[in-house]
Amino acid sequence: MQLSLVGVNHNTAPITIREKVAINAEKLRDSLSLLRSYIQHGVILSTCNRTEIYAVESGDCRAEEASLEFMKARANVFDDSLLRFVYIGKDKAAAEHLFRVASGLESMIVGEFEVLGQVKQALETAEIAGMVNLPLRHVFQNAIRVGRRVRSETGISKNALSVSSVAVDLAAGIVGNLKKCKMLVIGAGEAGRLVAKVAKERGASQIIIASRTKERAQDLAVKLQGIPIGLNSLTDELSSANIIVTCAGAPHRILDRRRAEEAMKKRPELPMVIIDIAIPRNVEPEVAQIRNVFLYNIDDLTEISDSNRKQREAEIHRAEEIISGEVNKLVSWWQVLEIRPVVSALMSRAEGIRSIQLNKTLRRLPPLSAEQRESLESMTKSIISKILKDPIQYLKANGNGDYCQMVKELFHLNMEKHS
Repeated sequence: MQLSLVGVNHNTAPITIREKVAINAEKLRDSLSLLRSYIQHGVILSTCNRTEIYAVESGDCRAEEASLEFMKARANVFDDSLLRFVYIGKDKAAAEHLFRVASGLESMIVGEFEVLGQVKQALETAEIAGMVNLPLRHVFQNAIRVGRRVRSETGISKNALSVSSVAVDLAAGIVGNLKKCKMLVIGAGEAGRLVAKVAKERGASQIIIASRTKERAQDLAVKLQGIPIGLNSLTDELSSANIIVTCAGAPHRILDRRRAEEAMKKRPELPMVIIDIAIPRNVEPEVAQIRNVFLYNIDDLTEISDSNRKQREAEIHRAEEIISGEVNKLVSWWQVLEIRPVVSALMSRAEGIRSIQLNKTLRRLPPLSAEQRESLESMTKSIISKILKDPIQYLKANGNGDYCQMVKELFHLNMEKHS
């Protein structure tokens, strides 16, 4: 195999690092264009808790090194300081990790549904950008299929939580009854929709939806009986909201210390709970220094996520058994794919020799009938097929680069026509 994985996630890197390499959906195509200058075939998977690059080596290009350089450029880090936060996977390990991600096993909230759609979207966007070849497409399509299978054959996603729902539960645990609270949701994307939906189900009576585009806020507010506002009206709502959940895909801070202090002057004794689940963060960290303001980010959800993982240990084991079998199938497929050009070249060379020798023999024999010529053709083809059967089967079972190279050299194969 020639698959590589380079990534950072909530297990290896703090939020200060993850937000440097995070890529939101709006910037994904531009980032793929940048990745193309490093490697020919690659997919970027960037979610609230991970940024990963899956790539296939081609020619003299080492996918792992190229992906690392891309990530360093993305983070604007040009020394090796980023490396201690990065994990690297090769071949089988890279495929297994992707299967685990698609199955929800590598999520902060084990079993959550959203990541499967994000894996699918990552593939589709890379396809549009022309960054996907057959092996990469096959790996991702299998990951999506495995993710669906794990969810249908195990209870890993039964009553599944999400980062958005955990954020609402955290807020409810701090302020108490949501029915008496005014909640401000900043961001009208998928995360914002989930936050507002869960808050509504938990009994929140007043939900304000804020977005850069008021139309998006309007659409979501209509569905959930909320109130839409634009970001230019944010300060007024901050003055009275009990809970603020931020999840906007903005490249810059939306809520800074100055704006938060201005809001708190109007409500000095009323606590403000802010839960920032965006990556990059929407809220300036210094906001936490303001009296009566309680700021949490996505890494503060760890306690709840650990409890969720313990509850699903048995299902995790069942999911891992499914993934293990599917990874082995993928490895077998990849081995066959890699040896296919070698087998084709070997068969072509054998057929060329057979055809030349048969024609030489036929010229020395008296004229033969069509039936006799067909018998000789069949016999010589059968001999070639039987001689090559065992070597080809061995290549299929052990088709790594060393064996393929040995066959190329032993039989002087011309690979140009078969690559």
